[in-house]
Amino acid sequence: MTSTYTLLGLQAETTRCPPGLYIVATPIGNLKDITLRALETLAAADAILAEDKRVTKVLLAHYGISTPILSYHEHNAELMRPDILARLAGGAALALVSDAGTPLVSDPGYKLVQAAVEAGHAVTALPGASAVLAALVLAGLPSDRFFFEGFLPPRSAERRRRARQIAGIDATIVLFEAPHRLDESLADLAAILGNRPAAVARELTKKFETIRRGTLDELAAHYAHSEKPRGEIVILIAPASGGESAPGDDVVDARLRSALAEHSPRDAVALVAADLGLPRRAVYARALLLQGRNGDGQ
Repeated sequence: MTSTYTLLGLQAETTRCPPGLYIVATPIGNLKDITLRALETLAAADAILAEDKRVTKVLLAHYGISTPILSYHEHNAELMRPDILARLAGGAALALVSDAGTPLVSDPGYKLVQAAVEAGHAVTALPGASAVLAALVLAGLPSDRFFFEGFLPPRSAERRRRARQIAGIDATIVLFEAPHRLDESLADLAAILGNRPAAVARELTKKFETIRRGTLDELAAHYAHSEKPRGEIVILIAPASGGESAPGDDVVDARLRSALAEHSPRDAVALVAADLGLPRRAVYARALLLQGRNGDGQ
């Protein structure tokens, strides 16, 4: 049995895939950023498991692929998973895609992969586009080590709490963010992580691709006074040990105010000192000034 797809205006044929689950990376914006192997697999699979059928249909139509599409996303995953596993057990070849980029990165697809592996089904990865890696190589920040956090919590207090937890990581931090929260998130990150070098990548691989570089303070100020951006956004932040100078009193004070709102003075001092790599005595002195007390150590 053969299937067809269109490549460079010509019709190509491919034979049916062997049974199993195929994890297929798709473009993050530019439809040309797809591999030949991905096209063959999408055309030859028995069905495609898509996060949003409408998005996947655009890609398939562009390449003349008529493979049936099944919805598989976080809201129906628990219901759909047994049916998918039954199809695999029956010898089906199924391709899993996300709306853009590599599946399982900041989506629930890993639960399906986990279940398929436990059931003994073949699982194959077809690498390709990734917003994380595209942004990382464009940011101008250290790329030898990076930590992907995904989306921070939407509420400021929870976002700052999580930012404190990742502040000391000795690697470039990579985040996703929604356009309407970008300015607030950057302000929170600047308050907690200090004025580190950073970058904001938007609309990667598309016509209006934008990479804005600067410090967290500069980026927060820019987006606070700009129109809300559109499109997918990646934030990248330099490592905690990126060679920046010791944080100034304004940074220490901002971190202390945030920590004191949620912790006792002793715990707040310990937390900020650890996050910023400063002596506890020095941080305690700043805490005393903030609270209007006198003292010379803890």
